Amino acid sequence: MAKPMTKTQLVAALAEEMDSDKKSASAALDAITNIITREVSQGGAVTLPGVGKIYCRERPERMVRNPATGEQIKKEADKVVKMTIAKALKDSVNG
Repeated sequence: MAKPMTKTQLVAALAEEMDSDKKSASAALDAITNIITREVSQGGAVTLPGVGKIYCRERPERMVRNPATGEQIKKEADKVVKMTIAKALKDSVNG
């Protein structure tokens, strides 16, 4: 498996794709990240066309097991961020 792309590499690729400088590409990436974070933290969802949908899901209160001791403990309800991958991306990966 290849190493994940770093933010620096992503900014450089984005700048090249946009025919722009790295400073503008970094600002665009930061703006997109801020918009997604704000929308999902408020309970909304963001669809990135051709990539997928990012959303927040609530998990109910449940019983979990401590793996070290085997003790059952109650875990409070919480939220988790999920992403559903778009069919177009799945198809392009599976060729």
